[in-house]
Amino acid sequence: MRHANHSRMQGMVLVAVLWTVAALSLVVVGLVHGVRQEARVLSTQRALAVAGGIGDAAVQLALRRLAVLDALPTRMLSWPLAYRQTPVAVRVMPLNGLIDLNAAGAPLLAALYEVAGGLPRSEAQRLAAHTLAWRAGSAGARAERFEAVEDLLRVPGIGLDLYARLAPLVAAENGGSSGGVNALAAPLEVLEVLAGGRAGIAARIAAARDAGDAGIDTTDLPAAFLESGAVQRYRIDARVPLPDGGWLHVAHHVQLGAEPQARLPWRTFHTEQWVVPPQSPVS
Repeated sequence: MRHANHSRMQGMVLVAVLWTVAALSLVVVGLVHGVRQEARVLSTQRALAVAGGIGDAAVQLALRRLAVLDALPTRMLSWPLAYRQTPVAVRVMPLNGLIDLNAAGAPLLAALYEVAGGLPRSEAQRLAAHTLAWRAGSAGARAERFEAVEDLLRVPGIGLDLYARLAPLVAAENGGSSGGVNALAAPLEVLEVLAGGRAGIAARIAAARDAGDAGIDTTDLPAAFLESGAVQRYRIDARVPLPDGGWLHVAHHVQLGAEPQARLPWRTFHTEQWVVPPQSPVS
């Protein structure tokens, strides 16, 4: 009897030991997983920080190249640059190649919401009217001005998903333009808006522009949507490769001209960054 009790006690102790070992194993596995996860996060943050610095440096190189040109560019330019052996694709775009939220009329805004935003035509037209009403300060409200692209979120009916599709195609300028877009400076996505979603027309104009053709036929685009001419405000967009195969876009909105305090021939008034995941379409 005493031997049976002793055996039972040993069995209970063994079970307790096994449970303790299992619990400790789970704790160790959890700690290891947490450390690895933290290491991955830190590695990603470091890669983004390095890529951001390279992008900023490439933008500065592009600005220095712009500063010595005989005349300011009136069309989009693409420059392959490199910084610390990292190739960076830089795009120089006059800001009149984007849709001016402070000057665009209802038809152009409706085309933006329909083609780029993916809204049904009736809903796009209704949202364009709401945008103009917000801008004009109707119904007793004071007139509003888009101080930044993010102000789009203040317009009733524009949520985060829709904003994410529209933001790369618009600018918050001073409203002094005619409200049209310089087709020779516009990215492909804006050209598709101007063409009413006809991708072939947009691609043809973009290809001719990128090839440096002198005379580009834009007669397939509505004349009311177009304007041309030199500007002093540009978006310099640097596309930096990431270790995982994605891209970091670093964009500076700048105004060319003397900046006495900084002793530079330009002034940066807005910066932004966004990540394009691996195997996503390059924008």
